[in-house]
Amino acid sequence: MNQTDIWTLGVIVGLALVTVVTRSFFFISSKPWHLPRWAQCGLQYAPIAALSAVVLPEVVMVQGHLVTTWQDARLFSAAAGAAYYFATGGKGQAVLGTIVVGMLVYLPLHIGLGW
Repeated sequence: MNQTDIWTLGVIVGLALVTVVTRSFFFISSKPWHLPRWAQCGLQYAPIAALSAVVLPEVVMVQGHLVTTWQDARLFSAAAGAAYYFATGGKGQAVLGTIVVGMLVYLPLHIGLGW
């Protein structure tokens, strides 16, 4: 059985303390703290940037290489979902509708045609 040495335990405890202090810094402070205007504007784009960083490679790549054929169900489902989103103007249940339309295109192509 492997035993953990004292240095490893010290590092774990130290990192836990640093994490707790930095995450609770805004709760500990007695003065209200506001983000600068430029940071607030930048944070508006953070969710879409993170989403595109995760979703886009999943759509256009297979095992680390770009898709080389047009017979890929993900390409058509992403296009159909984007078309639905822009056709509805992004209002109401547009996100749910985008997912549903994308899956309605993806499943028959992937399961039925084997793309």
